[in-house]
Amino acid sequence: MTTDQRRPADDTGAGPAADAGTGSRTVRVGSACAPWVRTRLRTAPGSATALAVLVLLTAFLAAVFPRAVDAYETEGLHHDISATAPQHSLLEVTSLPLGLEYPPALREEPLRKATTGRIHRELLSRLSDPFHPDAARSSYGVHTTKALPAAEPWLPRPNTLPPRFTYSAPSALPAHSTLRSGHWPAVRGDVHTDTRQVEAVVTAETAATLHFKVGSTVEVPTQGGNPLTVRISGIITPLHPENAYWAAEPLMRAASLVPDPGAPTPTYFWTATLLLAPDAAPALLGTIGEPELFWRIAPDASPLTALDVPRLRSAVASRENGPGLLELRKIAGPTATLTTDLDQVLLSYEAMRSAIGPVVAVAAVGIGAVAAVVLLMTGGLIATRRHSELALLRSRGGSLRGIGGRLLAEISVCTLPPAALGLLLAVLAVGQARLWPAVYGATAVATLVCVVLPLRTTLLHRRPQLHGARDDMMHARPSRRRTVTELTLLVLAIGAVIALRRRGTTGSSGGVDLLVSSAPVLVGLIAALVLVRLYPLPLRLAARPVARMRGAIGFLSLARAGRSSTSGALPLLALLIALTTAAFGGSVLAGVADARDDAAFTAIGADARISTRGDATALTDRFIRKVRGTRGVDEVSPVQVEYGIPLPAAGGGSDTAADSVATDSKGVALIGVEPRSYAHLAAAGGLDPIPADRLSATGPPDDRVLPAIASPSIAERLGDRPYEIQSMAGDFKVRVVGTQSRTSVMDDTTFLIVDAAALPHRQPTTLLVTGDTLDAKALRAAARDAGRSISVRTRSEERAAFADTPMQSGAERIYAAAVAAGAGYALLAVLLSLLQTAPERATLLARLRTMGLTTRQGGRLLGFEALPQALLAAVGGLLVGWATIALLAPGVDLARLALFTGPGSGVPYTAPLRADLRSLALPAIGVVALTAAIAAVQAWWASRRGSITELRAGDTR
Repeated sequence: MTTDQRRPADDTGAGPAADAGTGSRTVRVGSACAPWVRTRLRTAPGSATALAVLVLLTAFLAAVFPRAVDAYETEGLHHDISATAPQHSLLEVTSLPLGLEYPPALREEPLRKATTGRIHRELLSRLSDPFHPDAARSSYGVHTTKALPAAEPWLPRPNTLPPRFTYSAPSALPAHSTLRSGHWPAVRGDVHTDTRQVEAVVTAETAATLHFKVGSTVEVPTQGGNPLTVRISGIITPLHPENAYWAAEPLMRAASLVPDPGAPTPTYFWTATLLLAPDAAPALLGTIGEPELFWRIAPDASPLTALDVPRLRSAVASRENGPGLLELRKIAGPTATLTTDLDQVLLSYEAMRSAIGPVVAVAAVGIGAVAAVVLLMTGGLIATRRHSELALLRSRGGSLRGIGGRLLAEISVCTLPPAALGLLLAVLAVGQARLWPAVYGATAVATLVCVVLPLRTTLLHRRPQLHGARDDMMHARPSRRRTVTELTLLVLAIGAVIALRRRGTTGSSGGVDLLVSSAPVLVGLIAALVLVRLYPLPLRLAARPVARMRGAIGFLSLARAGRSSTSGALPLLALLIALTTAAFGGSVLAGVADARDDAAFTAIGADARISTRGDATALTDRFIRKVRGTRGVDEVSPVQVEYGIPLPAAGGGSDTAADSVATDSKGVALIGVEPRSYAHLAAAGGLDPIPADRLSATGPPDDRVLPAIASPSIAERLGDRPYEIQSMAGDFKVRVVGTQSRTSVMDDTTFLIVDAAALPHRQPTTLLVTGDTLDAKALRAAARDAGRSISVRTRSEERAAFADTPMQSGAERIYAAAVAAGAGYALLAVLLSLLQTAPERATLLARLRTMGLTTRQGGRLLGFEALPQALLAAVGGLLVGWATIALLAPGVDLARLALFTGPGSGVPYTAPLRADLRSLALPAIGVVALTAAIAAVQAWWASRRGSITELRAGDTR
C-alpha cells in the first residue's frame, strides 16, 4: 500500500481529491492550493451564471408578489374612499345648543366662532388615529335643520308654493369660494339671540335660479314674532364644487326643486341655503329653524393602508356607539353624536378584498409550486453533472459533511447576492408596500436553493453505487413508501377540491385557506404521479410493432424514451403544474372578460342604446333615419316599451268572475320589436333563438291575435289562450307562442314581446344600435340635435365601467403575470430536462455517426426520443387543466373581480369559471414546439462537432 493510500482522509473531502477530475495524482491541502469556490466557479461559469439568473428571477417574483398585493389593496382603499360621495365618507359630529332654561349669554357662547373653532381643532387631534383627517377639506359651523318658508313676492313659486330656506354659518367661506359681486358678510358688534338683521351670501347658481341680487332681503320667522332680516351682501362662486366643503350639503352650492311631501298631488317648491358669517351664528338661536352645531371631518386616505382597515372600522364604530362617543361628548357637548357612512365603505371594501384575495392566492400557490419544482430540477441537473466527481471524492474518503459544506459554499455565492438583488428590484418596482413579506419571500427562495440543492446532491452518495446501473421508468418498481406518499397526496387533493366546491375559494374564517388555494397544484401533482406510473405502458405497446419495422430510428427512439430516468417525474410534475396554473389563470382572465361582456350586453342590449327618460317619449322617424345614417352603424332596431300593463292574475285561464277581474298589481312590460332585427340581437346576446316569422301577426286587423314571446312567469300565467291587452299602444289580443328567460331590451323579469308593426299605435321609444365601429360622439350629437332629453349609452363604455378599480386591475395584472410565469417556468422545465441528458445524447449521436447515421436521421432520433414525454406532458397538461377547471368551477365565482363597480354597488350577476381553449392549448403546444426545436438544435450542433471530441478514450458515458 502506498503512502497516499495509507494517509487518513481529510474530513472536508477536498484533500486527496482536490484534483480528482484528472485522476492522475493526489494533492495535499495546504496554503498553496487554490480556494475551492473560486476554482469551481471558474471551471463552470455558465452553470453558475444560469443558477444566479434563475434565483434572481424567482426571488424577484417571490418578493414582488406580496408587495403588489399590498399595493393594489391600498390603492383600492384610497379609490373607494375618494370615489365615495363626500357626504358619505366624512365624519359629521353634531350637537344641539343649550335649552331655553339657560341664560342667553350661556346659550350663545358655544355658537361663536372662537368656541366652535377650538372644538374643531380638538376633534381633529382626537380623531387622528387611525383616522387621518384632512383639515383643508373639513369645516364647522352652525346651520338650521328645518327649512323655513320665505314670503317675498319676487321669489319664484312653481305650483304657487313659496321657497324654503335653510341658513348656515360655515367656517372659512372665503377660502373655498370667490366673490363675484358685493362683499363678504360681516357683523357689526356682537350678534345675540335678539339680533334682527344679519348679512349673507349666496352662490351664483342659487342667485340665478331664485333671482337673488346684492341687497335682496329675506325675512326669517323667529320665536318672538319679530322676523330676522337676512340681507344678501354678495354673490360667490365655489372654487371646488366637488370638494367635501360644498358636497356635504348640496343646498349650499345650488338651489333644488323638491316635491312637497304633504301634497296629495305632485307639487314642487324651491329650496336653498343662505350663507351667513360665522360670528352671526347666535342670531339663528332666535329663529324657529332648529339650529344645530356641526363639525364635518373629511378623511385623508393617502396615509391609510389595507392593514389599517380593521382598526379604522373599530375606531369608527366606537365613536358612533361606544367608548369613543363619550370622549367626543366631553369635547363637543353632552348631546354630540357622530354619523358617517365610512364604515359601510370599509365594509364593502373588505367584502371585495375577501372575494378577490383567495382567487389571487390560487395563482400565487401555483406559481410558487412551479418555481420550487424548477429549482429542484436545477439541483437534479447539478447532481447529474457532478455525479462522477462527487462519487470519486466519496470513494477517496470525502465525508458527506465536508462535501455538503463545499457545495453549500459554492451555491451560496451563486444564490445570496442574486436573491438580495431580486429583493431590491422588487422594492424598487413596487413602492408603498410592506417590506417584511418581500424579505420572507426572497429568503424562502434563497433558503430552498441553499439547503435543498446541496442536500439533494450529497445524499445521493450515502452509499456506493454501481457504475452504469439502470434507473429507468420501464423497469422501476414503486416502493411502499412512495405508494403511501402518493395516496396521502391523493387524499389531500380530494379534500381540497371538495372544500373548494362546497365553500368557494374563501376559507372558513373568511380569509385565505391554503388547502383550498392549492387545489389546482394538488390536482396537477396527482395527475403527474398517475402519468408517471402509466408512462411505460404505451411505450411497451408501441415498441412491439416498431421493432418489426425496417429502420432503426423508431425502435431506438422508443427504447431511449423508455430508458428515461425515474427522476423524469420531476420535469413532468413541473410541466403539469405550470400548464395547469397557466390554464387556470388564463381561464380566470377569460371568464372575467366574458362576464363583463355579458353584463354590458345585458345592460345595453346592443352595441349602443338610445332612449328617452323612462321610455316615455316617442322617437321621430326623422331621428331614426339620422341614426341609421351615422358612421359605423350597421343596424338599428326600433323598440316600443311600455311599463305597467295589467294582466290577469294566475289562473286567469279559468272562467270564474274573480279570475276575470284579478290583475297583477305590478303589471308587465310590453315590448314592441321588429322581429327580424330582434332575432339578430337575441342571437348576438346568447339568448334563446327566435325565428323572425314566429312573431309575425296574421289575420284581419280587427280580429288579429298577436303572437307574443313572454317571460316564464307570464307564460305560465297566460297559458296558450288569447288575452285582451289594454295599453297606450292600443287594445289588442295576444297569445303566448314562446318563452325567454330574459330579453336584451331590459333587465325586467316580466315582459311580453310582440311585433311592433301590428300595434294599433306604433311609437318607438328606444333604439338598439349595432355596429363594430360605432361613433359615440356622432350618436350623441344626433341626440342633441333632436332637441329632446335623449340619452346614448354604449356597450364599450358600460364594459369599461366594470374595470376601473385598482383592486380589480391589480388582481388581473397578477393573473396575467401568473400566466406568463407559468408558461415561462414550463418552458424552462423542458429546457432543464433536456439539458440534463444532453451529454448522453451527444455521445450516442457520435457513436451512431461512426456507424453511418446521417445528420437528418440524428435529428429525427433525438426528436422522436424527446417527443413521447413532451406529448405526455402537453396532452396531460391540457386534460388536467380542463379537468381542474371543471372540478373547481362550482366553487369559483368571479363576479366581484369582474363586475364590482364601486363602494355600495351590488353585483347582480354571477361569473362562473369556464375553461378557455387558448389558455389550455397554447402552453401545451409551446412545450411540444420547444422540445422539438431543442432536439433539432442539439442534433445540428452535434453534427458540427467531431466524433473524436465525444468519443475520448476511457470515457464511460
